[in-house]
Amino acid sequence: MSAAVFDHLLLGAGTVFDARRRPMATRLTLHPVRADHTPDASALVAALQEAWPEEAGALWLNLTNESTLQALVKQTLPRHVFVEVPAFLAGDAAWLPLWTSDRTARASRVLKGRPLAPLDPAVISAFAQAIVDRPDDRRTGDNNLADAPPRQLPFVQTGNTCAFEVADSFRRGAHGVLGWPLGDPPDEHTAKREIPAGVSVVLDLLQRIERDEDPDELERVLRRAPALAYRLMRFINSPAFGLSVEINSFQHALMVLGTKRLKRWLALLVTGAVDDPELKPLMFLAVRRGLLMEELVRNQSDENLRNEVFICGVFSLLDRMLGQPFEQLLESLPVPGRVADALASASGPLHPWLDLAVAVEMESPYDIQEAAESLMLAPGDVNRAVLTSLRAAWQMRDE
Repeated sequence: MSAAVFDHLLLGAGTVFDARRRPMATRLTLHPVRADHTPDASALVAALQEAWPEEAGALWLNLTNESTLQALVKQTLPRHVFVEVPAFLAGDAAWLPLWTSDRTARASRVLKGRPLAPLDPAVISAFAQAIVDRPDDRRTGDNNLADAPPRQLPFVQTGNTCAFEVADSFRRGAHGVLGWPLGDPPDEHTAKREIPAGVSVVLDLLQRIERDEDPDELERVLRRAPALAYRLMRFINSPAFGLSVEINSFQHALMVLGTKRLKRWLALLVTGAVDDPELKPLMFLAVRRGLLMEELVRNQSDENLRNEVFICGVFSLLDRMLGQPFEQLLESLPVPGRVADALASASGPLHPWLDLAVAVEMESPYDIQEAAESLMLAPGDVNRAVLTSLRAAWQMRDE
């Protein structure tokens, strides 16, 4: 992935989830590194065709540069790539010829936000779907749905702040939600969730590995949870893992991978064993975060660092999943000291990598740039790590 266009952009990454809480599309926010630089739309399309093939899933593009956006709207996009157009631009008279010149392109266009004035029907018909921000949605709260005019486009909701609002969006007909509310970190007043049985099994397994117990005993522990054993094999044999040989048992995995690499994949099982359907998006985001953090340090020779940043990313949302602060969780969660420092006290050498991953998820270009510069990473290197990890996460998602 050598496209030079990525050297001049800051990429943020979001996800659209469907009503079954599964990822249905990846969203990229593309912001120029320099305000006076306008990315070339043709070069961008060519780069994305290489970096994001159709098997990587649907891709939504949110461009912050108006001239690049206007040029991109004129491009013929792959059928799995969609471009977001702010409603205030869609209603601009100067943009009207774009909507009437090529009607077939409507399938790749997403209308974003509430227009400043009612849009001409010809403009609306040039779009396939819309993104509606909850604070701007006239059909929420105490508003009477029966009195509201019918929606003219299928819509995806953004701006939800809690699980209740997510459920409300789907109740009102949204076919997806953009982003997922993480909520505040739990504290001593948070209602504690019971640790699921599957999580207990994996924690037991991790602790036994730390004690260097016999592989036969480790396999017996995993057999107590066949669904987890199946999931572990699925993770390890996924294309994202890149092994040239198929792993068919826990002992085989231990022999091929060794304990250090195996522990990182067991970390995935901790999140995957949380059996609340409402937490599926958090599991996906945690896996994606771990993959991104690992990819960011890919070129460093420290294997321990790669393993630890991966585990740090995967575990970084576990407090929300289980409703327990990290100070409490870490009493039963065997993690390296650097991981514990990053999770429990936002300190230590791993925390800057976690900060960068969170900035990418927040799609905040200024925070991305600041975090990348603190780690002496060039924008192109960050962007290539983002794209690689997003594809890997898509391959590992639950169907």
